[in-house]
Amino acid sequence: MLDIKFIRENKDLVKEAARKKYIDVDIDELIEVDDKRRELLSRVEKKRAEQNAVSDAISAGVTDRERNTLIDKMRILKEELQVEEEELKHTMSVWREIMLQVPNVPDMSVPEGNSDGDNKEIKVWGEKPTFSFTPKSHIDIMTHLDMADFKRGVKVSGFRGYFLKNDGALLSYAIWNYAQDFFLARGFTPMIVPAIVRRSNLYGTGHLPNEAEDLYKTQDEDFFAGTAEVATMGYYADEVIDGSKLPIKFLSFSPCYRREAGSHGKDTKGLIRVHEFFKIEQVILCEAAHDESVKWHEWLNRNAEEFIESLGIPYHTVINCGGDVGLSQVKKYDIELWVPMEKKYREISSASYFHDFQTRRFNIKYRDQNGKVQYAHSLNCTAIPTPRILVSLVENFQREDGSVVIPKVLRKYMNKDAIGTETPKAAA
Repeated sequence: MLDIKFIRENKDLVKEAARKKYIDVDIDELIEVDDKRRELLSRVEKKRAEQNAVSDAISAGVTDRERNTLIDKMRILKEELQVEEEELKHTMSVWREIMLQVPNVPDMSVPEGNSDGDNKEIKVWGEKPTFSFTPKSHIDIMTHLDMADFKRGVKVSGFRGYFLKNDGALLSYAIWNYAQDFFLARGFTPMIVPAIVRRSNLYGTGHLPNEAEDLYKTQDEDFFAGTAEVATMGYYADEVIDGSKLPIKFLSFSPCYRREAGSHGKDTKGLIRVHEFFKIEQVILCEAAHDESVKWHEWLNRNAEEFIESLGIPYHTVINCGGDVGLSQVKKYDIELWVPMEKKYREISSASYFHDFQTRRFNIKYRDQNGKVQYAHSLNCTAIPTPRILVSLVENFQREDGSVVIPKVLRKYMNKDAIGTETPKAAA
């Protein structure tokens, strides 16, 4: 959330941010509502002060006649105050609703564009495989090798359901264990975080109100989060952190849930878009300086790139355009892996920084070396999601005999070099 003072002083800049991000919000209306909010707040505070003064006068010992006059005045003040408090309550509700739609200001380097098709490629790594045989999709490969069961997944879980089994399950475990070793060596604090979170946490990260249709909800009006970032950011809500502890770097793991509400008819088979998955997320809180945010943003994204490079999977990195940068983000990179059977890259990781947009909503502050208290800056970047990573892994490393080569860095966790070199077991 932007500071209303900043919005008032930089109205044209905020309007331009909304235009670039394709977000429909009326900044002029917000200023008008804020003017009314300020006026009502002033009037309410003035009447409360008058009410307190009359109450003190009644208690000070006065004649019966004066007391009756003061009581009449108190009654009138109470009625007027009640009316203005109701008006202030309504105005505050409208003000908050508009404020939640005001976007963060994107960095100047964010390109124009209204969808992910307008994102700009800034890096390409690895050689795309060429096959001397007819390659198969990850669905066919994993079904043949008994690594997954999609039919029974749908039977048990419904649309987009899946089972990972045998080497499919073990490969996921291997990726988690390797990711833990890889990222913790870079100074992260490991966390397993809640997947069920209160509504306020999703407002804090900026996933609400605009992503409500893509979220699963409990009967108690709590939500299943679609990323470990949500719970991790709530960890320090309403706290003042000792500035000497910054940057704080979390490596958070959780199951994740998304309804994929806007993707009917897209990727309905396989592991690209599923309702239930697992993600390891990098989250950083740092001091409130733009240069610090930029530095850690590049660092986080490079961590994810190096992890993918160590697996040997071809990828490219894009800088997201204005229309594909979320409400709360200043700048965002996506890393996309090559999917041979689709002949295109598919997203595997996103790295974003937010300045103090999220921490204002969460009320996360720190005390700097001069004793000044200010809002921290926040950043996050996907370390790795499963099972989506398996799509590119098995398709890129498939062999003519139907087996799949295991990346070298994962072999010690799997205790073998390939999947399917032995006769696969028949499905039970």
